[in-house]
Amino acid sequence: MSNQEGKYNIKAVSKMLGIQAGTLRAWERRYNMIAPIRNESGHRLYSEEHIKILKWLLNKVNKGFTISQAVNLLETNQVSYNENKDFPLKEEEQDRSVDLMDELLHALLSFDENEAHELLNRAFSLYSVDKVVIEILGNLLVKIGDLWEVGKITSAHEHFASSFLRSRIGMILHTLPVDGLLPKVVAVCGPEESHELGLLIFTLFLRRKGFEVIYLGASIAEGDIDIVLEEVKPEFLFLSCTLVRNIQKTLQLVDHLSEKFQELNIGLGGKAFTKVTEKTLEAYDSFIVGETKTDWDNWFKYKLSK
Repeated sequence: MSNQEGKYNIKAVSKMLGIQAGTLRAWERRYNMIAPIRNESGHRLYSEEHIKILKWLLNKVNKGFTISQAVNLLETNQVSYNENKDFPLKEEEQDRSVDLMDELLHALLSFDENEAHELLNRAFSLYSVDKVVIEILGNLLVKIGDLWEVGKITSAHEHFASSFLRSRIGMILHTLPVDGLLPKVVAVCGPEESHELGLLIFTLFLRRKGFEVIYLGASIAEGDIDIVLEEVKPEFLFLSCTLVRNIQKTLQLVDHLSEKFQELNIGLGGKAFTKVTEKTLEAYDSFIVGETKTDWDNWFKYKLSK
């Protein structure tokens, strides 16, 4: 059978590629990137060539490109392929996210707000919101934190960068819709924690999924979180800890809240949890949400399935 002949129906393609049939139809209608063959009954039939194109597009989407950006790459670069090879990756297609992150870091540490805005706008034009915020800005925060901890930048540099990023991420948060069927979530930093940007990025991840998040930010007075939980009655509480010196107080708070609110699902995240021994966290393993978007997704799948 030729690579050009129709071989797979839409149900088979959906299962093969892990994409909803409705999404596939929408892509075809909107972007015209492939034209499936129609059988006598008018049903779509996809060729091997179509499958290769769709796999390539999905690969780009999974790497953070939007579907429109992936289709544009396909069209403008006139990518070629054959039966035995995937599409070759051309220089124009290389993921520039690391370069953009480094350039943004330089702009922020130079107190160049205009350049920082331009670079971040460029990142959003190239990649999905999730990739920009979770991967680019998330890694940027780690770099800034590391530089501050070893004394290579001043607190003024750290405050300026944090203020800039907090403002941009906050603008996105306010535009996202909430799914009223999903449980409520409270997000707050652990005791004596003021570094909230990691928590803010995680909150954006939750809001992108439709969760209603009551974001409290930096740590609040002792006992106040109990009042909030009693009033809001959330299903999830997320605590962030960046500094190792605050780990024990955060874990003590988890012990207290777990005993008092036994139906509450508590999640722990933040850089500090990557810097302590496994023994320290042994009793709290089920609370740790992880460091990546995949970790977060898996943690939620487990909790929501119980």
